[in-house]
Order: sequence, then structure tokens, then C-alpha cells
Amino acid sequence: MRIAVLGGSFDPIHHGHLVVAGIAREALGAAQVRLIPAGEQPFKVGQHAASADHRAAMVELAVEGDPGLVADRLEVDRRGPSYTVDTIRDIRRRFPEAALCLVLGSDAAALFATWRDPDQIRAQAEVVVFARGGESVPDGVADRVVLVPRIEISSTIVRSRVRSGQSIRYWVPDRVARYIETHGLYRDA
Repeated sequence: MRIAVLGGSFDPIHHGHLVVAGIAREALGAAQVRLIPAGEQPFKVGQHAASADHRAAMVELAVEGDPGLVADRLEVDRRGPSYTVDTIRDIRRRFPEAALCLVLGSDAAALFATWRDPDQIRAQAEVVVFARGGESVPDGVADRVVLVPRIEISSTIVRSRVRSGQSIRYWVPDRVARYIETHGLYRDA
């Protein structure tokens, strides 16, 4: 079984994330894509607009009903900083026979060498970089590069739209939009 791992802040998760997850499943032949909201990120301490629990709940709502996409609270439920190397080790323990693929955007790939134990990550998972047209991928990072369409949507834009009272319909799944409204998220983000 092949498992793709797609981590991120998901603050909030949006349709762009889901398109990437769907492409990952197809392009990599993955039985599942595990979407893992970041817990406490070493480089982003205190920078999330919504709590880890809110972000995890939104990921769960976004993938509900799609058996190929799995919301995974692994990093949210872990105490202390979340390092990708620890996440990959934990997934490897849970799925010892699976072929693991770590999916990165080219922005994350550019910083990969600065991450904790990048060689250990590469030893346990195939590193697949999803690059949008014209983006470069640093040498020696990717085991494979998958070209994906440029999707002009970001969590920053979604938060800005909420803050300014604009609709986020079609930007995020309807269940996520309702969750954001119900919990009053991003009004002051």
C-alpha cells in the first residue's frame, strides 16, 4: 500500500489543498492521502490564526466522505514541537509495510535542507515535490517532481475575506465555511 503524507497549517484548509491531495492520490497511486494539520510548528510558534484543534476539525470536515483522503491528528495530539521526521517515523510505525511519500510544495522544498534530520526523512519516505509552472526545485531534495496547475487560492486570502465580511463560498468546502462561521474564526485574523 502506498500512503501519501500531506502536512500543512491548513489555517484554514481550502479547495487548493484538496486539489493537491487529489492529484497526489492519482499521480502517486496512493491508497490514501493523510492530511496532517501541524501542531506546534518550530518555525511558526504563535502564528496560527486558529487553534490546532479548530484546524484539525476543519480538515476532518473537508475530507469527510472521501475514503481516499484521511484527516490525521498525529501532530495536533503530540506534545511539543512538530517535526516532520517524527511524523514520518510515527506513520512508519503505524504502517510498517506501506510505501510512504512525503508531498511538499516547492516553497517547502526550498527549506527542506534546514529541517530537522532531512536525511532521515528521505530514508523513510519518498520525497515528492509538487511544483507549479515555472517554479524551481532545489537539487537533491526531490525523489520525484509532479507538475501541478497554479491555483490562486491561499489560506491568507480566505482569512482576509472572512475578516472583511466577504463570502468564502467556493473557496473552502461548505462544511468548513459553516464551521468558520459557527466558531467565529478569522474575524480578527
